[in-house]
Amino acid sequence: MKQYGVIAVSSILSAIIAVFIYRVFEEPREILIRDSQPAKYTAYSDDPLNNPRERQFLSSAPTNFTAAAEAVTPAVVNIRTIQGGNFDLWGSNSNLSSSSGSGVIISPDGYIVTNNHVIEEGDDIEVTLNDKREFEAKVIGTDPSTDMALIKIKGDNLPYLVFGNSDSLRVGEWVLAVGSPFDLESTVTAGIVSAKARNIDILEGQDRIESFIQTDAAVNPGNSGGALVNTNGELIGINTAIITRSGRYEGYSFAVPANLVRKVIKDLRDYGVVQRGIMGVYIDEITNRKAKELGLPSVEGVLITRISPGGSAEDAGIEKNDVIISINGVKTRTLPEMQELLGRYRPGNLLQVEYLRKGKSYKVEIILKDKTNGVASISSTEEAILRTLGFELRNLTKEEKKRMQVDGVKVISIYRGSKIERTNMDPGFIITNLDNRRVGSVKELIRELEEASGKVMLEGIYEHYPGSYYYAFPID
Repeated sequence: MKQYGVIAVSSILSAIIAVFIYRVFEEPREILIRDSQPAKYTAYSDDPLNNPRERQFLSSAPTNFTAAAEAVTPAVVNIRTIQGGNFDLWGSNSNLSSSSGSGVIISPDGYIVTNNHVIEEGDDIEVTLNDKREFEAKVIGTDPSTDMALIKIKGDNLPYLVFGNSDSLRVGEWVLAVGSPFDLESTVTAGIVSAKARNIDILEGQDRIESFIQTDAAVNPGNSGGALVNTNGELIGINTAIITRSGRYEGYSFAVPANLVRKVIKDLRDYGVVQRGIMGVYIDEITNRKAKELGLPSVEGVLITRISPGGSAEDAGIEKNDVIISINGVKTRTLPEMQELLGRYRPGNLLQVEYLRKGKSYKVEIILKDKTNGVASISSTEEAILRTLGFELRNLTKEEKKRMQVDGVKVISIYRGSKIERTNMDPGFIITNLDNRRVGSVKELIRELEEASGKVMLEGIYEHYPGSYYYAFPID
């Protein structure tokens, strides 16, 4: 027994001596634990269209999609639009047609986001929820420039999706596409983010914004307007288009980023029309050849090809051939990236713009304006008045007022087939009076048009032609 005690004591002493020798002669080691830190964003409020949530998970996890699929499918709906035809003597409608797509509930009171092309031809819109309940929907607003639309159903405590932060997406990250391809409701497909800020030239209009998230998640006809979500079940895009030669999925699908969707939809909800901030520049991509000509350090940035008179950029001193490299600290490596970024701001917003000129970097502050060269948001009613009459207007710049010695509103475009076109008015006309009453801004002119009735007379001038010109048209 005594022998076992000696052995135990000897073992303990040997261990203590070994630890002591190790501490004396072994170099200290530093152990690093690496963990990616999510970007910080403004606190999330009760409004589902407010700022994006802080990201709470790594892009590589989870890889089990069941939880995300279960959370998302109740909030993705099937949308069926019906186009009415002509009724015959027997009351039948042989020309009746319909089409279908998908949508995403974004608030518990029934707001639904979808693509404009899903509902633009519809006279009636029917929404079917995942639990088979059916609703009639009304259109709140549309934005063809981003192919977005907002509709609403009468519901309460409906399942809805939370907006994620599409800026935090990484190429190679898992995503899920949820929609109703071929009228197969609640279909979930998986893929990865293949690319970001893709321009595929499918939208029309001068104000179009194409900066799509490209994925290889299977998207087919009927998926349009459906949800693209991350593996945490957060909405990070609205599925919009595919590139195909067969008319079916071939490995490429494209979604409008959630951060852009949020801004567009919030404008449609609050104003009925998108409040688009204009910098007042014409832009183009930087090519390798252009980068060498301008002495740029890399083939990145957005080239300024032309400056709009009286626009925000001109006011800030930006010139032709300047290259914008960041806005509010966010890099603008390509034209789609800059378009998407600007699409998130409204007239009156202040931006910090960094640009290169002759090899030197400069920073300026720019206050965005609207199409009228103003900084106040224009309401859907005001825009509808101008659209109905058929022209686009802007306020005169200080230089124009000084040069022509007039105060008024400039006609910048006229819609084909409109009331204004039938007057033979030409773009460039300066409106100075309406029914002998002075007008000095677009807001003043719209106010006068709202109060007018019957026939109205616009008086004004053309800069390079002598005399006054008059155009009359019915306002009703």
